[in-house]
Formats: sequence, C-alpha cells, structure tokens
Amino acid sequence: MSASKRAGNEPIKIDLEKNKNYAWCSCGYSEDQPFCNGAHKNEGGVPMIFSVNEPKTVFLCTCKLTSTPPYCDGTHKN
Repeated sequence: MSASKRAGNEPIKIDLEKNKNYAWCSCGYSEDQPFCNGAHKNEGGVPMIFSVNEPKTVFLCTCKLTSTPPYCDGTHKN
C-alpha cells in the first residue's frame, strides 16, 4: 500500500445529508476531493465510508493528516 498523498492545503466545506453514505478519499489520489473516485485501486488505500444522523455542514480534510478523519482538525496549518 502506498502512503497517502496530500491532496490539498485546506479543508473543503460540504453540506452532508442525513443517513447518506459518503466515501471520503483517504489516499489523496482522487480527482474528486474530498470524495473517493476509485483512484486507490491503483495507488493503495481504502476510502472511509461514513454518514451523519442529521443534515450538517462540515469541513472535510484534504491534507490526509487529520487525527479525526474524515473531518479537518487543523493539521494542514502545521
């Protein structure tokens, strides 16, 4: 498995829908950041599948260094 690639320097603001499954790109190779487009099949890694219990606006990590995936924890600022 390849190491994760930094896909961006800032999080992406996303409006999430209740009970919908999302596939967050954990490898950094997806061209559809912050979501998976299947690029991990060539680069290694596995997307993180997640959902929320209520509609909400969140900031999803693109640097892939967060300690709270898929959510940004500010690590990109370091």
